[in-house]
Amino acid sequence: MNELAHDIFSGQPNLTTTERAVSVALGLGIAAAAAQPRPNKLLSLAALMVGVGLALRGATGHCAMKAASQRL
Repeated sequence: MNELAHDIFSGQPNLTTTERAVSVALGLGIAAAAAQPRPNKLLSLAALMVGVGLALRGATGHCAMKAASQRL
């Protein structure tokens, strides 16, 4: 688990301030919407995971997908 956390939070920030703000805002919005009771629990869980991922992306300023695409 420690290696996973290191991989997520390591690396140089590669997002602009605007990208970070949008990621945090969308991530928190999606996570909040996922927290509402719904009949489909798996869909709510998936939305929560996406929301948290976006919020983390914005908070750290590092996007692994963007870093990988810039290497190509």
